[in-house]
Order: sequence, then structure tokens, then C-alpha cells
Amino acid sequence: MSTIAVLGAGPGLGISVARRFAKEGYAVGLVSRSADRHPGYLESLASSGVRAIAVAADLRAPGAVARALDEITAELGPIDVVYHGPGAHDLTAPTIGILETGPADIHRAVGETVEPAAEVASLVLPTMRSRGSGSIVYVSGLSALVPLPFLGPYGPASAALRTYARTLAAALAEDGDDGVRIGSLVVGGLIERGDIHQMLTEPGTPAPYATLDPDEIADAVWRLASGLEDEVVFDVLTHEPA
Repeated sequence: MSTIAVLGAGPGLGISVARRFAKEGYAVGLVSRSADRHPGYLESLASSGVRAIAVAADLRAPGAVARALDEITAELGPIDVVYHGPGAHDLTAPTIGILETGPADIHRAVGETVEPAAEVASLVLPTMRSRGSGSIVYVSGLSALVPLPFLGPYGPASAALRTYARTLAAALAEDGDDGVRIGSLVVGGLIERGDIHQMLTEPGTPAPYATLDPDEIADAVWRLASGLEDEVVFDVLTHEPA
């Protein structure tokens, strides 16, 4: 049985990705900061008949990525796919525009975004390369492609993460590691059922912005992990959905 590690298991996209891979017979290791949600997540996966565990970890904390992946491997076996989509560190934190962004803001945002991604690669890529198979799918925001000044330091951070993912993919291709894939998922929009969607939407009222279906995005994660596509972009911030 293959195994996916879902790093960033929230109620929107993260759990949709878990269900999509469970449908394909994957064992699922969920990682998120909110352990109180884990019983509900595991119950929702139980009907798939696959093994699933949940690990509580803040992936930005030193050593947390390694500990979470070790725990998943010990329980479920070697990891075949890593979905790297940690959510915002603090949803209530005030945002600053790019004109108010200083060097310290950039340093912090890039470190919080790219360093855990690089740690994931350092931990799983050697094994994947030695066996000739495996996938990592990195999630970045639309500001990686489109200037969004209101996001301040997180625009450059998203661009750095996407560039890191694309550069890893290019390096593997140059080395002939055809069975190991690095996918880039770029998301621009409010993801239904996710934490931000719930925070911005009153019960029984429509969302204030155009939204994205997490199940549709999860299908794209499957395609990326399967090597059917290298990058998928979802954008309802600058383009209304068809």
C-alpha cells in the first residue's frame, strides 16, 4: 500500500487531498497543529477502508517536520507522496502592504515558507531517488505569479517557494530521475470549507469572494503527484471562474 503525508491537514483542501488519495487506496498520514480536529478527520477517512493516522505538529517549529514524517513512516511505512500545504501561521494577524514591508518582514516570511519546504525535500528525496519513485507537491499562492501588493512579504515568499519547487523539478529531470516528481500547485482564491472561508463567511450567507472547490483542487494534486502535469494554477482572484 502506498502512503501520502498530508502536511497541512485543514478542513478545506488538506482533508480533500487526503480523501482523494484514500480513494486510490493510499494510507494517509495527516499533520496539522490542531489535534482537536483529528478525530473528525480520521472518522471521515474510515469509510475508505484505508489506514490513517494524525500527527499534531507545527511544521515551522525546529525538528517538527522530521518528527512528523518519522511518525508517519513508523506507522504506515515508506512515504510515497508528500503534499506540502501548511496554512497561515496566524489567521488573525494584521496584514501589511508591500510598501510597508521591511527587510525583517521579508526574512521572516521567506523563512517560514521556504525552510520547511526545503526540510521536507532533504528528508524524503534521498529515499525517493534511491528507489526511483515518489512525489512532492508544493502549494504556493497566486502572488508567486501575479503582483498582489496587499499581501506584503508573502508575495516574495510565495514566489520563492514556487521557484524552489520548479528548480527541484528541473534538477531531477536533468539527472534523469524520471520516477521522482515535484509538482507545483498555485492557488489564488478562497477555498471552500477552509479556515479562511469559515472565518470570512457567516453561516447561511454566500462567500464575499469567488471561491474554489477543494475537491477539484485535490484532483489536480493527484495529477501532479502522478506526473500527468508539472504545475497547475487556480485563479479566481484575477480571473472569474468560467
